[in-house]
Amino acid sequence: MTACESAQDDPSANANAPWRCERTGVDTVSLFEMKFSSVSLDEVFRAVTRQIEAREPGYIVTPNVDHVCEYQINEAFRRAYQNAFLVLADGVPVIWASRLCGSPIKEKISGSDLVYLLSEYAALKGYSIFFLGAEPGVAARAAEILRQRFPGFTIAGAYSPPFGFEKDPEEERKTVAMIRDAAPDICYVALGSPKGDVWNYRQCENTGVPVHVGVGASLDFVVGKVRRAPRWMQRTGLEWTWRLALEPRRLATRYLVKDLRFLPLLLREFVRCFGKGRANA
Repeated sequence: MTACESAQDDPSANANAPWRCERTGVDTVSLFEMKFSSVSLDEVFRAVTRQIEAREPGYIVTPNVDHVCEYQINEAFRRAYQNAFLVLADGVPVIWASRLCGSPIKEKISGSDLVYLLSEYAALKGYSIFFLGAEPGVAARAAEILRQRFPGFTIAGAYSPPFGFEKDPEEERKTVAMIRDAAPDICYVALGSPKGDVWNYRQCENTGVPVHVGVGASLDFVVGKVRRAPRWMQRTGLEWTWRLALEPRRLATRYLVKDLRFLPLLLREFVRCFGKGRANA
């Protein structure tokens, strides 16, 4: 079941207009054959609260340009995205595309920002958080830093599994059992993408955690292992150039080769949007 399959499409409606997903209770915008949640931060918090109160396992994804490209070619990744209860735009180009197509997404909410914002909200509400992933020791250090920053913050546990653990049935069972026994309200999953999002899709029911969040490299930012781009670069869509300068060997292929596929996708989306707009005129 996809997160929005209960919503009914209206053939007479503007194909680019936001529509409400009945299951999640949030507005949704169609772009790049994906369904983005058009939400404010307060709406994210309300959706998280509903999920936790219902104790229904689920997860949040935060697509950027790289994820949009991956979605087109990776079936497992696509299935994971279609089943997330929130799909939060984490890319300035995605926000710009939504505006140009006449269906603006309300806010850019990146995974790196959400780690701090959701941690503060969890501390206020008394929700507990488990930290999974990153390099050995990083998850535990990030958890402690956030605990010191936000009074009332509750750490349910932290674990950095060995590389490739998801391919080892015994190690994966151990990891899932550790999270399930900790019974957190939220689990930050720092396994990178697409691995982290696919893992959340496959295992959220087994862990029983109401809110898994794929946070990518965010825990590295929290502990200072990697410096995040200045705010002005984040706001203008240039954060990728900062990360490329810091980690050229790891990120050159992603940003300079793989993500070039975004340009024809963007052109195709404009043709779709403006073509339908003329047809409905």
